[in-house]
Amino acid sequence: MSLYLDCSATTQVIKPVADLVYKLMVEEYGNAGSRTHSFGVDAKRYVEKARLQVAEVVDADKNEVIFTSGATESNNIAILGLEKYGRKTNKMHIITTEIEHKAVLEPFLELENRGFEVTWLKPNKNGLIEVQDLADALQENTLLVSIMFVNNETGCIQHIESYADLLTDHEAFFHVDAAQGYGKYIEPLQHTRIDLISISGHKLYAPKGIGALVMRKRGFIKPPLTPIMFGGGQERKLRPGTLAVPLIAALGLSSELAIKHAEARKNQVCAIKEKVLEMLKDLGAKINGTETSDYVVNFFIPGLNSEAAMVAFKDVIAVSNGSACTSSSYIPSHVLVAMGMDEKEINGSIRMSWSHMTDDVPLAQVSERIKQLL
Repeated sequence: MSLYLDCSATTQVIKPVADLVYKLMVEEYGNAGSRTHSFGVDAKRYVEKARLQVAEVVDADKNEVIFTSGATESNNIAILGLEKYGRKTNKMHIITTEIEHKAVLEPFLELENRGFEVTWLKPNKNGLIEVQDLADALQENTLLVSIMFVNNETGCIQHIESYADLLTDHEAFFHVDAAQGYGKYIEPLQHTRIDLISISGHKLYAPKGIGALVMRKRGFIKPPLTPIMFGGGQERKLRPGTLAVPLIAALGLSSELAIKHAEARKNQVCAIKEKVLEMLKDLGAKINGTETSDYVVNFFIPGLNSEAAMVAFKDVIAVSNGSACTSSSYIPSHVLVAMGMDEKEINGSIRMSWSHMTDDVPLAQVSERIKQLL
């Protein structure tokens, strides 16, 4: 069986989290909305504990956290949920980047179709969004700025603290898609000028199907979001539906463990990346992007086709040549295109991503398979 090196797509659920999910599905299975018996009260208690655990990672108040089905839903609520306020205040300009996940790009395209003016920031050749480019794009009627934290393809860590500092004296709401960085890099997301943070559970060793949206108040005023779904009024009347208590508790525990083991995990993933980079250097690889996450490397080697490489790797390692959300479409990576890479470089690019639980990577075998293809 090959070694899994596609943790940017999804991660393994860690055992304490899996055990908790099982317990809340089989033993303590109450509905958090049921208030007439102890099963419902206990379920509600798990939800509120998880709300606090998630809030602590980003130094927010637990009442600023709502649970969703994942970062995609959180992104949609954060972006589309501001439409009504934008129209009411005549703030019809919004800003994002060309390298966002589709879960941000497509809601922005939808608002553009509805009459909003969109500025699409282009990254530099290293995959980073320049602070000055954002400064130049800001207008008096800018409603929203949405810039991801860690890119899901290249792993480039965007300077969200610098963007937040820039926005200190501007009224625009600042949204960060933190799916790849939440729980892995703690301090940047604690910047109080970040208004909205989208979180994904399955990128942090919790199950798929759970996420959260953090909505920081400015003073005592919460972001003026309106719901994009209706029916029940759960989650601050912003996100309806019966709460998935086992999954919510799982995200809470994963968040708590992320803080508790932050230093140890960082040391483990850094050690893996150092060895991978050493192997790639010997093969003449070019790394796509700079200031990248310790959990991922995106690279290309002249003369190597990514599709052929993945076939050759099949019984050794499992890797990716793009985002999981678009991997079935076989279109060039919009992220690498935006970075100005040419067609050969893009077609040859491969993403390896790991976690603190990744066993020793069989680098000698990987290197040998690559050499056979060159």
